[in-house]
Amino acid sequence: MKPAIADGHVVTIHYRLTLDDGSIADQSFGGEPLVYMHGAQNIVPGLERQLAGKNVGDKCDVVVPANEGYGDYDPARDQTVPRSQFPPKVELAVGMAFQTRNRMGQPMTVWVKALKDDQVTITGNHPMAGQRLNFSVEIVDIRRATNDEKKHGHAHGPGGHHHH
Repeated sequence: MKPAIADGHVVTIHYRLTLDDGSIADQSFGGEPLVYMHGAQNIVPGLERQLAGKNVGDKCDVVVPANEGYGDYDPARDQTVPRSQFPPKVELAVGMAFQTRNRMGQPMTVWVKALKDDQVTITGNHPMAGQRLNFSVEIVDIRRATNDEKKHGHAHGPGGHHHH
């Protein structure tokens, strides 16, 4: 008997994520399933919360409000900068992600939100911030995490994270 999903379990799921406009934002069906460690913040909080207690073979539809997904949209995280701040050879496109550092020197990701003449609007908001997330999920496997996995806070092995 496989355990039900709970903190400290490694869970394998297939999922499809659609937005309210019906577009598919991401999915694993037809590819590799997603392997994550429950209770370790490996996936968005609202999805993790609603998968607790589910069993292998369960199929469910989970609606995650923005504040439990990628967060509410914060206009204060938008910033317009001159094109010259980017490497000249890079073809900029809306939706592109860049790694940068915040004022405290911590790494952070910003996305290109808009391009106008030689001005680039970047944002620290995730592209799906402010959006309701509609997940269709199938639970493929559940197992207890190993001590190593618990220490590292993520799944190892097939479909999981490998250390080199």
